Amino acid sequence: MSRGLCPRVNSSCGSAWILSALVLAVNVIGADAYSCHEVRTAFQLRQVGPPNRVPETPGRDVDLLVCKHQGPSCCTRKMEESYQLAVKRETLHNIQSYSYELEHLISGHSDAFQDMFQYLLSFSQGHLSSLLEGTYSSVSRQALPHVNQLFSSLSLYLRGANVSVEASIHHFFNDLFPLVYTRLINPGLESSMTMGSEMDDCLRMIRQDVNPFGPHPAVMAQELAGALGAGRQLGLALEEGLEVMNATENVGMSKECVKGLVKMVYCSHCRGLTLIKPCVGYCLNVMRGCLASVSELDQPWRRYTSLLEQLTHAMAGHHSLELALLGVRGHVNEALLYAQLHGPLITATVDKVCGLSTRESTSMQPTSPEVTTSTVTSSSLPPSAAPSQPLPEQWLGQLAHLRSSFPLKPSKNNKHSLRTLSREFLMYLQRYKSFFAALPEMLCEGENVVDDSTCWSGDDVVESYTGRVVGNGLHAQRQNPEVKVRSPNPTLAEVKERLELFNQETQERFPKLGQMEAWDELGSGEIEEGSTTDCDDEDGCQASGDGQDQTSHTDVSGEGKSLGRQPGGDSPHENPPKPPSVKVIGGSSSARWARPWSLALLFAALCLQWTLF
Repeated sequence: MSRGLCPRVNSSCGSAWILSALVLAVNVIGADAYSCHEVRTAFQLRQVGPPNRVPETPGRDVDLLVCKHQGPSCCTRKMEESYQLAVKRETLHNIQSYSYELEHLISGHSDAFQDMFQYLLSFSQGHLSSLLEGTYSSVSRQALPHVNQLFSSLSLYLRGANVSVEASIHHFFNDLFPLVYTRLINPGLESSMTMGSEMDDCLRMIRQDVNPFGPHPAVMAQELAGALGAGRQLGLALEEGLEVMNATENVGMSKECVKGLVKMVYCSHCRGLTLIKPCVGYCLNVMRGCLASVSELDQPWRRYTSLLEQLTHAMAGHHSLELALLGVRGHVNEALLYAQLHGPLITATVDKVCGLSTRESTSMQPTSPEVTTSTVTSSSLPPSAAPSQPLPEQWLGQLAHLRSSFPLKPSKNNKHSLRTLSREFLMYLQRYKSFFAALPEMLCEGENVVDDSTCWSGDDVVESYTGRVVGNGLHAQRQNPEVKVRSPNPTLAEVKERLELFNQETQERFPKLGQMEAWDELGSGEIEEGSTTDCDDEDGCQASGDGQDQTSHTDVSGEGKSLGRQPGGDSPHENPPKPPSVKVIGGSSSARWARPWSLALLFAALCLQWTLF
């Protein structure tokens, strides 16, 4: 009988054991389902903070400030503090990653433009020095320091220094006049004078009144001030852009913004949902609320980029800066010719004003214009004629070659012209006109958000975000359901005000910027690059008829019209203008070329001089 009872007892015991095992399995599975293991892993991988801050299992009645919800949570107050620091760091890093390319574009082209400016200045300085050394050797040694000073002032001006182009040019001609008067107009006068320094001071003081160089200093100053002014303002504008970018990269975030970011990025972790992504509309509301003050820069930034385009067109659209610097040699040469051809009148005026003794002046006669080439010398020229007499035509024929300037020829190490560099800059700039308005959208794209059927809305997992998506700017944030914007960021408000002031000052200084034509061939820089940079010293591409950019010749009558490429195109003038005539008071109204054989010899000498240069 006992044996009959035992199986029943054993069966009852077996059922009890099975039930206990099931209960234990359920408890184990439930404990594993509510484990914070994945939260700790994400906490550690994203370098939010020490892993020991994450509890092993979810807790209840946790005193949280941001990630509040009903039910167990894997977050603590210390974790929330770590989340706030991490989300600020991550957001600033994302902003900097998007703005890095724009900042690199501005800084890189700022340096490239300055390097190009210095190269053009150096080329023009060497161009002018070669003229003085080869053609006016009697004044070259004393004049070269003044040349260096002139181009040093122009270099400082292009770098943004408070230097006047007009004053620098007039100072240069003031210093040049004593040398021209005593060595070209009246050779030997300096050695015979006993009061040389006082005479030099007097000549410098009366230079603008006597006007020994005609209209050429004023025309040269006008051309350089216009072309270099646009280049200088472009450099200042690029520096202003860098300051704006630096301010936005280190923008501070309000407490409301940080809470909104934590709620969007990390509050889902508190429920163990480490892989869920925010909804697109929800992300836009949070980012537009956080970047409301940044978005206020959109309108002044659009105006700023438009001014950058216009300044670039003014500087390099028709090779204005290059031709202006290249024309320095021609202006100085014409000024020296003007002084020599009007030597007797200048001498008479200086004798009256500076008190040059009659004994000194009568013993010296003004000489003919000095020309030191292999075929024409000063000894072969007739004596100077008075201003009231017509100038011999052979003089003008012998001097005509001095009016032609060498075309700009890039060095072998400089593979980009100013126009090509400018075109490249404008191509990249097109992408960033709406940078500050598009920044929230850029931060809410890609892997950061999802637009599928399930996403994180800040409070729960939803099929789609049902909140109202607001626009950019401070005014639109009044309706933002996610981030409350109480006041604008004072630092960014100051940046906006400074940028608007810079735009206004630039427009006032260059009122005709908006009237300039844009390049029709924007983006096709390969054509010109091949035509202007692939030229070596042996190529012979510096000839006057090969289609390269020609020097800006200036009429000495004072019109000062530069001759370069036609607006909107890269082809030279179809009919190159004739060399301008030298204006002489009471003289001949037109200049003629010398005999054909003499012209051939002069052209050969010019080519030889260019090759040596």
